Amino acid sequence: MSEGMGSGDAPRESMTGDVVDSVALSRLWDERWPGCSKLPSELRAARNRWVRFHALPGSKRYPGTEDEYGIVLARHSTILAELVAGSEVLVVTAGYSDASEPQEPCRSPETVAVRPDAMYWTSVCMDDEPGFESWMHLYVSQLVWSAGVLDPLLRQVADDVIANAFIADVGLRWLYHPYDGGMDVILSSSAERDALRDRHRDWLSTHPAGL
Repeated sequence: MSEGMGSGDAPRESMTGDVVDSVALSRLWDERWPGCSKLPSELRAARNRWVRFHALPGSKRYPGTEDEYGIVLARHSTILAELVAGSEVLVVTAGYSDASEPQEPCRSPETVAVRPDAMYWTSVCMDDEPGFESWMHLYVSQLVWSAGVLDPLLRQVADDVIANAFIADVGLRWLYHPYDGGMDVILSSSAERDALRDRHRDWLSTHPAGL
């Protein structure tokens, strides 16, 4: 993944209204994140702009009580509140099939339930071995940000019911990938990453690679 990112403003089509222009969004992605895979699990390849926070004390993976769910959602809310600069965010969720084009329904019922308004954006090959091809189909929706608005999605992610979702600002200046156990955050510069990491050192992993 390239360190450099385009400095142009987001195309107007991708920033207005509830309908996201998928062509404009793909063009903006190529400007902001040249050469970057859209597979959420691969976003952390931007090592010099990536930081991972764990969602529970002691790096516990899954919440087991309502109090622990509260901690998980509070940590997500805290980080997102520091990232979101405008009024809206993009939410990307995934479906799967063995074809390069989505064959509905490819998103799980749980995913559709939390993002029913999502529109098909693009598809990414996960495995191109002949006879074993598999594809991830990404769907995007735009919503007005407020604290707790993504809690239904994030709770399903915490339980590993929904995977491969990510959140971004409408200008794609940062990417936020929640997973069962924590969150990967990719920022526009190493300095921004360092500042965010330093504000929440208690949430970092003790793993030498930050995982």
